Order: sequence, then structure tokens, then C-alpha cells
Amino acid sequence: MSPSGGVTRNTLRQQIADALRDEVLAGRLPPGREFTVKQIAEQYGVSATPVREALFDLSAQGLLASDQHRGFQVREFSVADYRAMAEARALVVEGLFRNPEGVAVRPEGLASIRRRAAEAVRAAKGGDLDVLIGYDLRFWRELGQFVLNPYIADFLTRLRVQAWVFAVHRLRRDGMDEDVLWFGHEELVEAISRSDHEQVHAAMHSYYAHALAWADRLEARAAEGDAPGPPDSSEVPEAPEAPEAPGPCA
Repeated sequence: MSPSGGVTRNTLRQQIADALRDEVLAGRLPPGREFTVKQIAEQYGVSATPVREALFDLSAQGLLASDQHRGFQVREFSVADYRAMAEARALVVEGLFRNPEGVAVRPEGLASIRRRAAEAVRAAKGGDLDVLIGYDLRFWRELGQFVLNPYIADFLTRLRVQAWVFAVHRLRRDGMDEDVLWFGHEELVEAISRSDHEQVHAAMHSYYAHALAWADRLEARAAEGDAPGPPDSSEVPEAPEAPEAPGPCA
């Protein structure tokens, strides 16, 4: 990644943050992986300042942990963390759509969200994890645009990203099936389009039940001595080519 004259420091900072977030979500930077500003700057061929800013941005989003002596580390989320994420999302979304003053559903925005929902379900059933993560995050991010409180919308997006950070290397190891993945995107968006609060509640209950059932199985495996571990990774991944302009993660 080499900056051009038209690339500002803020643009470079966002590009680096997006690229590293994609690496984490793809499982190529596994939980517990440590690195320094210097390593990333050298790998991407840029100065330390935008790298440091990007890493602090990702730390603020809860994806990295920082230590002034050891640098940065991809955050390791526990099963208890995952349970808490699922519970928080379910409670907030249900509460939002039971309070008509907190959400403004715009019909013109539903067509795009329906497409995201259909693609997410198709990817999940086809076992394409990379495509699933991308469409699932877009689905929730676009759905969040209906939320009138931007702090709540940002909170929900961050929770979903963190949940995928927890899940991705486990799913790559164990594979995907309907007992793990949630396929309720389309039902949820249709319930929202009809302002059907009971169906919104049912869709979110389905999401929450799937998350808890998977957490139960992970804990049972750990108790039997088959606790999952992050894949080996001893190298900082090669930097992807710089995009023409910064954009959202996958």
C-alpha cells in the first residue's frame, strides 16, 4: 500500500483500519495474535502515524487490545463474551422496534436490505463464510440506518463485528450448519417492513436461541477437553493492494 498525492492521512488511516479488520474477520489474524505499529507500517510500506491511528481506532471498536510494552493484540472473546453480545443485541433490537419513536422505517431503504438478507441466507446455506460475513454485516449496518439514535446504531454494528471475530475461526475449524448459523434475515426485515412487533420479537428470539445453543455446545466441548484454539499464524499477512478510496469492511 503506497500513498499517492491524492491520499490524505485520514484516508490512509481508514484504508489500513479496513484492511486489518478484513484480515481479522477472515481469520487470517487470529485471536491472540500480537504485532507492533512498526511491523504493520513496514508491511504496508507507510509511515507509523496512520498505522498507529488505525490500530487505536480498531482498539476503540473492541477488536484489538493494546499494551504500551507489547504493542497490539487481536482480542480474544470468550464464550461468555459471545453470550453477552447476543443478549445485548436481542434486547436492544427488540426494545427499539417496540418503541416507534426510536425507529423510522423508510420504505425506499427496504429494497437494498432485502437483497442483503437474501444474499446472506444464500451464502449461509451454501457454506460460503466470507460472503456470509460481508452480507450479514451490510444487512445489519443498513438496518441500523433506521435507528434514530446514532449511538445505538453504532453500538449494534460493533457488537455484530465483535461476534464475527469470536465466531470466524471456530466456524472455519468446525464447519457451518443450521444448528450454528441463523437464517432469519428475511423474516426479520419483512416483520420490520410491516411494523409487526411480535414477529420482530420472534425473529430476534430465534437469533438469540441459535447463539445460546452454539455457546452451550462450545462450552460442552471445552469441558470434554476439546477446547478450540486459534489457528497458527507466525507472519503478519501480506498487505492487500491499496483501494482507490476507503470503504466499509467486507
